[in-house]
Amino acid sequence: MRPSFGARPTKDGVSFRLWAPAARRVDLLLDRGHAMQRRQDGWYVAEIAGLSAGSPYKFRIDDEIDVPDPASAFQPEDVFGPSEVIDHDAFVWRAREWRGRPWEETVLIETHVGTFTQEGTYRAMIDKLDHLAATGITTLELMPLADFAGRRGWGYDGVLWYAPDSAYGRPEDLKTLIDEAHLRGLMVFLDVVYNHFGPEGNYLGRYAPTFFTDAHTPWGSAIDYRVPQARAFAVENALSWLGDYRFDGLRLDAANHIMAVPGEQSMLQDLSVAAGELAKATGRHIHLVLENGDNRASLLDAAQDPPNGKYRGQWNDDYHHVWHVMLTGELAGYYADYQTPRMDLARALASGFVYQGEISEFWGKKPRGEPSGQLPPAAFVNFLQNHDQIGNRPLGERLESLASPKQIEAALAVTLLAPMVPMLFQGEEWGSTVPFPFFCDFHGGLAEAVRKGRKQEYAWAYEKYGDEVPDPLDPATLQSAVLDWTRRTPQQDARLALVKDLLALRRKEIVPRLKGASFGDAEAADNGLVTAHWRMGDGTTLRLVANLSDCEITSILSAGTPIWGGASERLPPWSVVWRLGG
Repeated sequence: MRPSFGARPTKDGVSFRLWAPAARRVDLLLDRGHAMQRRQDGWYVAEIAGLSAGSPYKFRIDDEIDVPDPASAFQPEDVFGPSEVIDHDAFVWRAREWRGRPWEETVLIETHVGTFTQEGTYRAMIDKLDHLAATGITTLELMPLADFAGRRGWGYDGVLWYAPDSAYGRPEDLKTLIDEAHLRGLMVFLDVVYNHFGPEGNYLGRYAPTFFTDAHTPWGSAIDYRVPQARAFAVENALSWLGDYRFDGLRLDAANHIMAVPGEQSMLQDLSVAAGELAKATGRHIHLVLENGDNRASLLDAAQDPPNGKYRGQWNDDYHHVWHVMLTGELAGYYADYQTPRMDLARALASGFVYQGEISEFWGKKPRGEPSGQLPPAAFVNFLQNHDQIGNRPLGERLESLASPKQIEAALAVTLLAPMVPMLFQGEEWGSTVPFPFFCDFHGGLAEAVRKGRKQEYAWAYEKYGDEVPDPLDPATLQSAVLDWTRRTPQQDARLALVKDLLALRRKEIVPRLKGASFGDAEAADNGLVTAHWRMGDGTTLRLVANLSDCEITSILSAGTPIWGGASERLPPWSVVWRLGG
């Protein structure tokens, strides 16, 4: 697909295209102004001979305002500066034969480039790839990179979707990271945000107001994907990350806030079909994952290869929430929907989502979700921690600060060997206690609005902890979240060894049987005993017996050969047994 938006080098120079239907005049600003030609449907174009990659440029709208290219490939001076022409074809890939890995082999680790290393760059991450591979992780997932205002942020307020943020390095640095990961057999996924634009540095409303609807998401105006150009902007952006950068997969943020038109094919379907066409044309494995609070099981199909309108899997928030309630006892906010965590865990193990159409008090006392038991277990990405569940806490504490090591190790033994796709958060593999509080780099009134909003949302925390609640605008808040790779305790070394053992067993016993696996049944007893079984793709049965309580339990031995946790019928507190066979 030839890109519709942005600047692309040609044989003779550079071609520029901007969709600005509300503009009366657009000038391309290089060494001087060049009047752009207006075409049908609000497109402005310019062909500049003799221009090369690396050239800076801007657009001037109606002689009133100078703006960056909304499809800028790079912003060396942040979102308010000039855009830079990038020649994606000039990069020389070393892992030219890389075609990715099957979905069943996916073991994710979610990371934030700016806090993953002390340097906080794409290049610095390369030094940690061998650690990830040796641990048994197969997939590095990066939080959003689309250029956002300032030097610090989670990335979910991106405004220039095609430009990897310059705070972490240049586009070729990002490509080098991905290339080096592929050389080590690691896939690389990217979080992308298609439900809104950030609040600072987005000028689309000035010259393309029909990009947006009157509706609002929690973070800004909703995007009107009924408009063909808006839909194409998102789909082509996905193809740029998958094609120009060779990401192996994308995770779409908060898909329930992407506007869909009843009865029409949605942007989500168009994106999946386009990614599938790229996969077929290149022979690559390409994986698409959703975050979707609506629990729309009908959008998922882990077996559809390549994608053709559906998505491989979904982050299973329900699974996280039941573990969090079980391990911490917290019942505030959305956790209030999980008053019986062991029973809810059994439902998640038996059929994916906990909420499959039941009434959710937190979600407005309305039905939430669709039946999901007919899906394969691999359609669900299960986790105990992620950036949201840590960072949306006032102090940004990890689970290590809230639960005992024995409890967490039991939860890991269930999560990493179950036939769902597991995900860790950076440092979780060794039990890092480094917090991950919310941070950003806004200025002026917007900065004060963020501070005020946080104080209103977490009024109880400010009353309880006072100045201990980190200021999201303070550079020290980001620094507090940087992983410390230099000093692991003996207990953390033991945790890393445990995770390595679990993932090695997963690779040996679970992954070869995962394709074609199906849900079975699960039960939770009043004494804390949780049992579950699944029919695996080779016809064997995978069985779980777990004592998720503080007391010893005597259990009837289940069938099959023990592969984890021993063969005793006496289960110590917080112990997990896995069996495979009859």
